[in-house]
Amino acid sequence: MTLKYALIGCGRISPNHIAAAQENKLDIVALCDVIPENMEDKLQKFNLPKTTALYTDYKEMLEKEKPELVAICTESGKHAAMALDCIEAGANLIIEKPIALSLEDADEIIKKAKEKNVKVSACHQNRFNKSIQKIREAIEAERFGRLLHGTAHIRWNRGEDYYTQAPWRGTWEQDGGALMNQCIHNIDLLRWMMGGEITEVVGMTDNLKHGFIEAEDLGMALIKFSNGSYGIVEGTTNIFPTNLEETLYIFGDNGTVKAGGKSVNIIEEWLFADNKDNPEEVKAKYQENPPSVYGFGHNPLYTDVIEAIKNDRDPYVTAKDGRDALELVLAIYKSAAEGKGVKLPMEKCSTLDFQGRFAK
Repeated sequence: MTLKYALIGCGRISPNHIAAAQENKLDIVALCDVIPENMEDKLQKFNLPKTTALYTDYKEMLEKEKPELVAICTESGKHAAMALDCIEAGANLIIEKPIALSLEDADEIIKKAKEKNVKVSACHQNRFNKSIQKIREAIEAERFGRLLHGTAHIRWNRGEDYYTQAPWRGTWEQDGGALMNQCIHNIDLLRWMMGGEITEVVGMTDNLKHGFIEAEDLGMALIKFSNGSYGIVEGTTNIFPTNLEETLYIFGDNGTVKAGGKSVNIIEEWLFADNKDNPEEVKAKYQENPPSVYGFGHNPLYTDVIEAIKNDRDPYVTAKDGRDALELVLAIYKSAAEGKGVKLPMEKCSTLDFQGRFAK
């Protein structure tokens, strides 16, 4: 059974999705983008069949093509409305991060997907990095003992040209700032590894050198997890002169691990009291070097979603996981705006709540 697949949004991240769809032998029936040239470009670059239909209206595409799996790769602010329309049409979904820009929208996606019995996966592809899978295995085997604290550092660079390429970037209505756009993958990993449940977040955000965007270019946070462990987030797009690193540290009673590289794809430290494996061998084995910060995770994520559809099970990365990552970013924004700690869980919050935050 080959699933009929369609892609909405043919911008910067779309090549990873098309490549993953091809690799997983999906029947690519349609592309959709408001800019026809974007679709023509992808048709040629990926040598897609001439039968691939092109649409500028995704609702028309859903009606005519009836795809079974849709990937949404548009501006972040459009994810929720499109997702709900796709779910209504009976399509399973892969939604690029963030799953939505408000908790209410994320909850609606989760609710409607359940009602319609369709699978929705948030595209947090770094969970499939070999390094991250190895760390997760150690977490699940409780090799760390008691988790003490974990840290996520995203030290990247984004210049003005990045934002002028797509004017929606850096706006509160369609995006958010460094934490929501660039850092959410590692924020997702930190929350997932440290037990998921959070009691309180204390955050600070600022716009230090990106006066041409509305949202933050620097975010810092302290997180208290329900299991008594702590987390630290440091995210920025101000690093001179280019992307430096994305690192994840996990510290426990009996273990210390560091994943680094451009997108947490390399294990740089691997120390456990149980001595079950050779640290040097582990470090040598988990040394992926992807061509970009997007890593190699899209392909296995697609494989998993296809299997989830066929076997009627939850995807490895669920819509709820997408909501969790969104909630943590919004909690940091809220804490920074209010100048005090924020208790979780949160029921309502949106990037729109922070409009005008850094207006000069």
